[in-house]
Amino acid sequence: MERNGSTSFPTWAAGLIGLALVVQGTALHGFGQPSICACGTIRLWTGDVLGPENSQQITDWYTFSHVIHGMIFYGLGRLLLPRAPLLVLLALALGIEVAWELAENSPTMIERYRAQALAQGYSGDSVLNSLSDTLAMATGFAVARLMPTRGTVATALAFEIFTAATIRDNLTLNVIQLIHPVPAIAAWQGGLAAKTP
Repeated sequence: MERNGSTSFPTWAAGLIGLALVVQGTALHGFGQPSICACGTIRLWTGDVLGPENSQQITDWYTFSHVIHGMIFYGLGRLLLPRAPLLVLLALALGIEVAWELAENSPTMIERYRAQALAQGYSGDSVLNSLSDTLAMATGFAVARLMPTRGTVATALAFEIFTAATIRDNLTLNVIQLIHPVPAIAAWQGGLAAKTP
């Protein structure tokens, strides 16, 4: 039960998440994003970061970044709004994530991503992938609520190191390259593209 009310937290959380997904999915459909991968197949995972199904299937290497989003949103919410009810923090986290997903799939941001070594063929997310990203954020939010702070930080760092070592990209590098591209990072990431047939 939620401490500050008589209604079960999971019920309200599911309602908030469902509402966010409906708004997000409707907006992305209006943007013209495909519902699913153009390949016509739905997969739980796609591991080819340079392949045409990246950002089109349910999960991919960038799912780790979205889980970290949720951890960060929970931590910042507790730090900046320590007395706020958990549902308010979740609503704020969902609002930020949905806004980011819509911005990420705008023509301007798609072009910005295409300038990066690992996203030259990027055409935006499928609606399925984008909604899954928001669910990944909600998962990260829940994990951060349940785990000790040190465990959450350690998990986020492990995700960042793992993805950097595996695909030469992660949340930190993605943000850096979007805000102020660093040629050395682009060259390092470009090396992965050069090695891939």
